[in-house]
Amino acid sequence: MYYKFSGFSQRLTGSAPAPAYCPQGLRPGVPSQLQPMMFTTPTKVVSHSGEMVQYLGANRVPDLQRLFQRSDGVPVHLKRGVPDKLLYRTTMALTIGGTLYCLVALYMASQPRKR
Repeated sequence: MYYKFSGFSQRLTGSAPAPAYCPQGLRPGVPSQLQPMMFTTPTKVVSHSGEMVQYLGANRVPDLQRLFQRSDGVPVHLKRGVPDKLLYRTTMALTIGGTLYCLVALYMASQPRKR
């Protein structure tokens, strides 16, 4: 015996073999119209005047590769100079300050209240 899910009663009901293999009204077949192929059109439209597509800026990757691959003894997170040092020191200060604040809060929470 074959079973099919009934959308009306929301239960499994007995069925013939053909409807059981094509549930919910889906029927195998050839579509009447061919669907357009995906990714056949260009993703960037070139203007009709024949100009190349303008990008936002110059490619800086080779310059940054040279900067970061130079062996000068400076850690990679400090290679770009003063802004990196400022960011690193601020992060360290906030981390140490937060750790001290948590330790003080734990100490105060562990002490009984004085009445």
